[in-house]
Amino acid sequence: MNSTRYDGDSWDLASSVGATATLAALTRAIATRTDHALIDDAFAEPLVRAVGIGLLTRLATGEVAPDDLVGHATIDGAKVRTKFYDEFFLDATNAGITQVVILASGLDSRAYRLPWPAGTVVYEVDQPQVIEFKTRALAELGAAPAADRRVVAVDLRDDWSAALLAAGFDPARPTAWSAEGLLGYLPSDAQDALLDSITELSAPGSRVATESRPNPRPDDEDQTKEGLHRISERWRAHGFDLDHARLRHFGERNEAASYLTDLGWTLNTITIRDLLAANDLPPIKDDDLHMADVRYVSGVLNLTTA
Repeated sequence: MNSTRYDGDSWDLASSVGATATLAALTRAIATRTDHALIDDAFAEPLVRAVGIGLLTRLATGEVAPDDLVGHATIDGAKVRTKFYDEFFLDATNAGITQVVILASGLDSRAYRLPWPAGTVVYEVDQPQVIEFKTRALAELGAAPAADRRVVAVDLRDDWSAALLAAGFDPARPTAWSAEGLLGYLPSDAQDALLDSITELSAPGSRVATESRPNPRPDDEDQTKEGLHRISERWRAHGFDLDHARLRHFGERNEAASYLTDLGWTLNTITIRDLLAANDLPPIKDDDLHMADVRYVSGVLNLTTA
């Protein structure tokens, strides 16, 4: 499995960055099986099965115990992350927002499983192969979207704004945007361009949710790379070869929270550490990936912003 990134690379859900979407669905499947009170993603397990990677299927179904491949911290992280974004969308739509955009939607099934108010339009943006696969797999399961789901099959490194507009997106209407688990897989300039485009397409009163990683301290990134290499080696020993460190973009970048604030968004932030505590889950131990201080951010575009 080639996981090396290069300009213009593409992927499906069994390779490169696409495989991380399958791993995210895997953790949601395990979390759903063990804790319905915090997460209930009934589509996660069958979508992982549909991708067809044997080890991941056996983990998703419970045939193989997670053990050290999918640790408790990863599973608990999936619980609070899923709950955070679920509540973000429900709060936004309950406040009257009827236009939603899920960027890098991967195997996200929110268009199918959330109780969207009548008239909600959900745009899912991702690579053509990923969009086609998920649409077909869910149709074969007999699943139907719970909102007006519109797919935008485009690479986020291309002119995705034009593709979104062509799919019927209305920039004059307030929108709820998510960029979940996405920014670290973008180069720094592409991250800024994405946040710029979100803002340019947003009517006042729009909402956004994403993650913001603090600027690394000296040696933080070396420790993170070492931690990712150890994770990759554990998976490789079980026959799943994905170099996690090569999928990420490291180096200096703007913190998403402060960048969005400068663009006119008023944000609320909470760390993963605090989200875990708020949901009565144990703290992260041996945090060599420096995850505990990652902030989940959500907020509103100021009404005075044009």
